[in-house]
Amino acid sequence: MTAVESPTDSAPEIVFTGVRVSRGGRPVIQGVDLIVSRGETLALVGRSGAGKSTLLKLVNRLLEPDEGEIVVGGRPTTDWSPYELRRQIGYVLQEIGLFPHLSVRDNIAVVPRLLGWETSRIDSRVDELLDLVGLAREDMAGRWPHELSGGQRQRVGVARALAADPAILLMDEPFGALDPMTRSEIHREFKRIQARVHKTIVLVTHDMAEAFALASRIGVIADGSLVALDTPAAIAQMDDERVRPLLDPLLESSASLEGRA
Repeated sequence: MTAVESPTDSAPEIVFTGVRVSRGGRPVIQGVDLIVSRGETLALVGRSGAGKSTLLKLVNRLLEPDEGEIVVGGRPTTDWSPYELRRQIGYVLQEIGLFPHLSVRDNIAVVPRLLGWETSRIDSRVDELLDLVGLAREDMAGRWPHELSGGQRQRVGVARALAADPAILLMDEPFGALDPMTRSEIHREFKRIQARVHKTIVLVTHDMAEAFALASRIGVIADGSLVALDTPAAIAQMDDERVRPLLDPLLESSASLEGRA
């Protein structure tokens, strides 16, 4: 099978070809073909259990496929050491997972230290990232995770994921635990940051409004299959019965707001 092409002119950064995954004899991912181009933001959406997070974990070898191949940065994932591969990829989770015994500065510095960077280089990178994510270094660098708000912890999580300047950023429901106002603010920051760093981002979300706000393309996953893949504008016009249930709440919300205007 031929992987589904990205509409951009950029080179492919991630390629899935005929990828299948089963658990306990039950198919979880069924023959997915996909190309994610360098510098694009792809949002994967779908119901809980559809297979979105499984696809994400295949990229950095937290899971292995039963069939097919995943290529990252021009190399099959099986040619990478799992540890080497994961150090090339930033990973942001909903729970964020900051180390509670480390300061903000030390949390951000974890991967560069593992890579053996010099102290001066680490300090410079941490300062750069605190500026990038909009956290005042004089005030925030020495704080502990429990002293931060949810939005601040999320910004530190993004900074930590970017610390070693990875080409790829994987994000699994990264903003799901935030209140609506904080989430909206983080969305604006996310777009500002991506406009500066141009990473290849694969974002898993159950929130179609979030996908529309952040992604250049949206992939709809249903029962382990990639059933739709297109721009947000094209996805919004689809009548596919596997896509419409994800769109209807968004359209109903928009209609309600228009009715109140």
